[in-house]
Amino acid sequence: MPTQPEGDPAPRDGALPAASVARAAERTLSLYVHVPFCAVRCGYCDFNTYTMDQLGDGVSRDDYHRDAAAEVRFARSVLDAAGAPPRALHSVFFGGGTPTLLPARELASMLEQARESFGLASGAEVTVEANPDSVTPETFEVLAGAGVTRVSFGMQSAVPHVLAVLERTHTPANVPRAVGWAKAQGLGTSVDLIYGTPGESVADWEASLDAALAMDSDHVSAYSLIIEDGTKLAAQMRRGEVPLVDPDDQAEKYTLADAKLASAGFQWYEVSNWSRDAHGRTARQNRSEHNLAYWRDQDWWGIGPGAHSHSDGVRWWNIKHPLPYTHRVRAGESPAVGRETLDADTRYVEHVMLGIRIREGLPLATLRPEGRRAVAGLIADGWLDGPAALTGTAVLTDAGRLMADAVTRRLLNW
Repeated sequence: MPTQPEGDPAPRDGALPAASVARAAERTLSLYVHVPFCAVRCGYCDFNTYTMDQLGDGVSRDDYHRDAAAEVRFARSVLDAAGAPPRALHSVFFGGGTPTLLPARELASMLEQARESFGLASGAEVTVEANPDSVTPETFEVLAGAGVTRVSFGMQSAVPHVLAVLERTHTPANVPRAVGWAKAQGLGTSVDLIYGTPGESVADWEASLDAALAMDSDHVSAYSLIIEDGTKLAAQMRRGEVPLVDPDDQAEKYTLADAKLASAGFQWYEVSNWSRDAHGRTARQNRSEHNLAYWRDQDWWGIGPGAHSHSDGVRWWNIKHPLPYTHRVRAGESPAVGRETLDADTRYVEHVMLGIRIREGLPLATLRPEGRRAVAGLIADGWLDGPAALTGTAVLTDAGRLMADAVTRRLLNW
């Protein structure tokens, strides 16, 4: 599991500096609810998740929705005490872990607490991540009735031997069935894929793409496999039991994904995310507004063990294990254990790193002089779009998306 960042101790009352909410009226506020439970821990996963046998005594999934709701109420009280104006939530995202290991009515009760404490903005997006093996038609009926608007399905691959390397245990045939159940309730659907798994051929990857497209979803995410230290898969690679990830193979698979998705009417809006006109909604409406809030440096409050939050340059993170988390929220204390205030240089680096990934691009006027000087060379290399630059925006070309990290380094003069 990931170690937590270094930072200053977070105050037990959660108090925020006034500067962190001074511009709140100009910024959107989103809510992330972390559900830290999984039936099985996947070998590549670096998230803060636990199987029931890892939790030990004193932690129960049955009580989690009440504890999370308590933190939602706490969040509102902290923002009020800091002087933040009331803001209805721009988006809500239930992630994990496996949120659908909890009964749908418990997810609905957490959403109702968010609605009661903050309100939902008009057109607010509410997403639930789902494992196709832990849902039924009734799951989506309850979620839709509660105000959920979209479901993100962790498919990863349609090929059994690829899923086996990842230690994903869901049944591939259950994915299209679950997507169909969600669509029947009028919910937006996203399918999440991973490419570049050791042993995955190009034909395997194409089969997964074809399977995803056959589901008639309105959104697809495709992420390259990243091997994180401390994971089982990383240890297997060190021992030579599993071959290393090949960057050239991943680049070929990204290019294939982009071509197939484009031919099916999908438009990229972030390096790893595509949406399309579908089911009465435009491609823009089918984007993940919650993730765009991260990429646009907006505000969000993270609920749950290990969750991170951000308010205009102040970041904090909760204690990781569910047991001490539970003790703190039940005592009316902040579950946060660390906090940092970002300086101007750090905020600028993050502005460039995140902003260059999205299709709307980076306003050239926000770049420092060394960044603006790099633009002409990046256009000449074919990595930034020339016409977009003439209108004042740095936008990645198709080739530039493959080189997004290199583009970022040049814009930052690293």
